[in-house]
Amino acid sequence: MTNESTAPRPGHEVIQGYLKTIDTSPGVYRMLDAESRVLYVGKARNLRARVGSYARPTGHSPRIARMIANTASMMFLTTRTETEALLLEQNLIKQLKPKFNVLLRDDKSFPNILVTTGHDYPQIKKHRGAKKEKGAYYGPFASAGAVNRTLNQLQRVFLLRDCSDSMFDSRTRPCLQHQIKRCSAPCVGKIGSEDYRQSVRDAERFLSGKTTDIQARLASEMAEASEAMEFERAAALRDRIKALTQVQTAQGINPKGVSEADIIALHMDSGQACVQVFFIRANQNWGNRDYYPRVGADVDAAEVLEAFIGQFYDSREPPRQLILSNEIENPDLMAEALSGKLGRKVELLVPKRGEKAELVDGALRNARESLARKMAETATQGKLLDGLAAAFDLPGPPQRIEVYDNSHIQGAHAVGAMIVAGPDGMMKNQYRKFNIRGDELTPGDDFGMMKEVLRRRFKRLIKEDPERKEGHWPELLLIDGGAGQVSAVASIMREYGVEDIPMVGVAKGVDRDAGKEEFHRVGKRPMALRHNDPVLYFVQRLRDEAHRFAIGTHRAKRAKSVGATPLDDVPGVGAARKRALLAHFGSAKAVSRANLSDLKAVEGVSDALAETIYAFFHDRG
Repeated sequence: MTNESTAPRPGHEVIQGYLKTIDTSPGVYRMLDAESRVLYVGKARNLRARVGSYARPTGHSPRIARMIANTASMMFLTTRTETEALLLEQNLIKQLKPKFNVLLRDDKSFPNILVTTGHDYPQIKKHRGAKKEKGAYYGPFASAGAVNRTLNQLQRVFLLRDCSDSMFDSRTRPCLQHQIKRCSAPCVGKIGSEDYRQSVRDAERFLSGKTTDIQARLASEMAEASEAMEFERAAALRDRIKALTQVQTAQGINPKGVSEADIIALHMDSGQACVQVFFIRANQNWGNRDYYPRVGADVDAAEVLEAFIGQFYDSREPPRQLILSNEIENPDLMAEALSGKLGRKVELLVPKRGEKAELVDGALRNARESLARKMAETATQGKLLDGLAAAFDLPGPPQRIEVYDNSHIQGAHAVGAMIVAGPDGMMKNQYRKFNIRGDELTPGDDFGMMKEVLRRRFKRLIKEDPERKEGHWPELLLIDGGAGQVSAVASIMREYGVEDIPMVGVAKGVDRDAGKEEFHRVGKRPMALRHNDPVLYFVQRLRDEAHRFAIGTHRAKRAKSVGATPLDDVPGVGAARKRALLAHFGSAKAVSRANLSDLKAVEGVSDALAETIYAFFHDRG
C-alpha cells in the first residue's frame, strides 16, 4: 500500500495529518522535503505508533527535530512482517542515500579464492564478483592484498597452477612459476594427476582449517624420503612444511574457538564513526577492513551498528556468527533476517569474556586507531581545500574536485580518465574511465579527446541531475594541460551552459619540472604557486593520481586488445571454438582464408557454424 500527499508547511503538523490514513501494520516509511527529496527511511513494527512519535512538537533529539522540521510529505509501504520491513529499509537506504540516515559509504565486493573443477589439473586463483564459475570458493578475504598473500603462500606449499586453461594447454616447457618453486608443472607432465589431486585436496583442507593433518602427513613423507635417501625430495617437503608454518604465523590471529565469524567493532568520536570488520574463516584470520559510515552527532552506537550490519549484508552472505562490540536495537530481528538470507542459523553475540571478547578488543583497538588517523587526515584535507579556494579565488572550499587526463600511444587505445577528490580524500568509487569513440579525431589529438570526454560528462550530468541537487556536480575542474586544453574545455562548457564551474588547467611549466607548474584559467593570466606551498603538492598529487588512473586504464585496454582476433566478432564462436580453430589453422588469418570444407573438418565446428565463419570472412563487401 503506498500513500503520498503534500502539506503546505513542513513540520510535525504535516506528519500529524498522516495518522488518519495509516494503520498498525509493520512497514517502511519515507520522510520527504518540499522538493520530494528523501530525508529519512525508517522501519516500524507498528506504522501508526512510529509515525505518531514524530507528530509531537517537542521531546526530540536535535537531529530528529531538524528532520521533522524539513518534512513536507511522507510515503508508506506496508509489509507482512517486521523482518521484511527491516530488509526493505536497509535496501532503500542504500538506494536513496537519505540525508538523516546512517549510511555505509563503501560497498565494494570482497575477493575469494577459487579452486576450479572440470579439469584434470585444477587451477587456484583469485575471484571477485558473482560465483558463476564451477569450483570451490573460499572467502571472503578482506582485500586483494590478503588474497594475494595467501595465494603466494599456498603456491609455495602445494605447488598448484595459477595459469589459465588455454595457457596450460599450450605449454611445451615449464614456466617461471615452476623454476621459482611455485608450481609443480603439471602442464608438461612433471607431476602425475593423482599426486596433483592430492595437493589440491591438501590445499582445500588447509583453506577449510584442517592444517594439523597436512603438516603431520608432510612430516611423515619427509621422514620416509630421508630414510630412502631421497634427499632432494625430503628437502622439498621440508620447504613445504616451513612455508605452511609461515602462512599460519603471518595470519596473526588464529582463534581456536571461532571457526566462522565476522568480528565487528564500532568506535565513535565527535560525531564520526569507524567500524572495523575482521573476517574469521576456518579458524583463520582472512584479513580486516575499516569503514567510516556517515553518522550524526546525536546518533547512538546501537543505531549505527544495526544500520551498518543491515546495509553490509544486504548484498553479501553472512557467516554463522557476528561477534559485536555493542548491542544493537533489534538483535532478534536482525538474526532472523540474516538467517533467512543465509538459509541457516546466524547468531549475533556481544561477548563479555574469553577468546571472543579478546577478538572484539583487538578489533576495537584497530577501530579507535583508524578513526584517529582518519580524523587527522580529514583535518589536513580541510586545510588543503581552504588553501585551494584561496589560491584560485573559489567561492568556498570545493566539496567535489574532478580531475581529467587522457592516455594513448600515437592515438591508439585512447582513454580518458576522471578521478574525484573531496573532504575525505580520494573518492575512488566515483572514478570513471572513458573509451575515446571519436572516429573523426586525428590520432593523438589531445584537445579533441578532452573535448569528447567533457562533452560526455556534462551531457550525463545534465540528464541525471539537472537541478544540481544530488552532489554529483563538480565544484572545481582540474585539467591536465595548458592554455590550449583550457580553451578546448571552455568551449564545451559554453556549449552546455556550465561556465559557472571553476576550471583550472595544470601545465608542467618551465622544463616540465614538478614544482614549476603553471595554472591557466579562462580570461586570466597564467599563475604559479610557491615552490613549497602545500596546495601545490596537493594539486600535484591530484594530477599524478589522474595520470596513474589514466595510464592503468590505457594499459588494461591495450592488453585486452593484444589477445583479440577477428574471430572474436564471428557469431557463435566462443573461447573453446576459437582455440580449436587457432589450433587447427595456426592463426586467425589462416582461418579467414580457409575454404568451407576445411572449416567443416575442425573438431567441434558444425556445418552450420562453418558456413557462418566462411560467410563472415568472404561475404563482407
